[in-house]
Amino acid sequence: MSLPQQLRDESDFDQLPHNVPISATIADIEEKKGFIDYFRFVTEVKTKGEGKYFIYRRYREFFNLHQILESKYSSENPEKRGPNTCVLPTLPGKVFIGNKKEIAESRIPELNTYMKRLLGLPPWFLLDEDLRMFFYQRDQDSQHQPRALRRLRPPTRKVKTVKPKMDLFSSPRAEAMFDFRGNGKEELNLKKGEVIFLLQRVNVDWLEGTVNNQTGIFPLSFVKIIKPLPDSDAEGEGNGLAYSCLRCFLLSPSGVDTRDVCVQEDITIQPTYKDLLSRMRNVFKVEDIALNYRDPEGDLIRILDDEDVQLMIKESRGQQGKVNRPVNQFPWELHVTLASDFSVYNNEA
Repeated sequence: MSLPQQLRDESDFDQLPHNVPISATIADIEEKKGFIDYFRFVTEVKTKGEGKYFIYRRYREFFNLHQILESKYSSENPEKRGPNTCVLPTLPGKVFIGNKKEIAESRIPELNTYMKRLLGLPPWFLLDEDLRMFFYQRDQDSQHQPRALRRLRPPTRKVKTVKPKMDLFSSPRAEAMFDFRGNGKEELNLKKGEVIFLLQRVNVDWLEGTVNNQTGIFPLSFVKIIKPLPDSDAEGEGNGLAYSCLRCFLLSPSGVDTRDVCVQEDITIQPTYKDLLSRMRNVFKVEDIALNYRDPEGDLIRILDDEDVQLMIKESRGQQGKVNRPVNQFPWELHVTLASDFSVYNNEA
């Protein structure tokens, strides 16, 4: 391509609307049962404005789109005249005999190549109404629960951790929008509505987090980000910042309120009494509180200063082998009580 042509194309691309699709990748296939059983291609679409969503399309819809585009723009169409013609990519052909699932699986790489070349055509082509409607997320697409999305899974489960450099007790988190069942112990099981504390980004599609005392990875498409992880130059490389989980309890006459607080600090840190008190007031929205920990006998011990915090950490480390915790969870736990409530302590002589 000549330099003037390249500059013109780049300028035209910059003027495209942000919701124009610019790439699409098949994440999985999904069987649809009914009067006639068929498979749909679960496709992740990315827009110029960096939006991402899933659409569900049959091969027949790909075929119909291709026929429409050929009638409009194919340079091989003798009836088509004018500047807006181009060489369209080749769509994989119809297959009439064979196992439907095997046929769908075999089409994935060809359809990925087709969509890549189709969305790589000149900017004016991306504005075509039929093309945009094909890649548009319809109501039935947005309401559909995504499944395993196995082709978007990270190629490795190994993640690196980097010592954090941000303020104490940052809490990036997300809410599960759908149920998700992980494949193997490295992946979390999520239920709709659960809050996951984010630890780091594994790649552009997967995150690592903690929920229900478990740590693992899960797909970004299954959650809504409440508070995002800090931006990282190493996004997608498994070099995200590390987070630790602090389990705390509010003991009150109405019962026990358990919270897992995501902390952007290494689990070896010794926070100050003042920091812990301030954070617990913010977590439980109660001002007149006292901090406590449980000793090896199970009794509550009130924390009054930094020396008590140090003692709590020392005793908890001695119990590490006896309690099964996620690797990123602090070995000590906080038990928060009302400052005026002394009934929670063992007062026996």
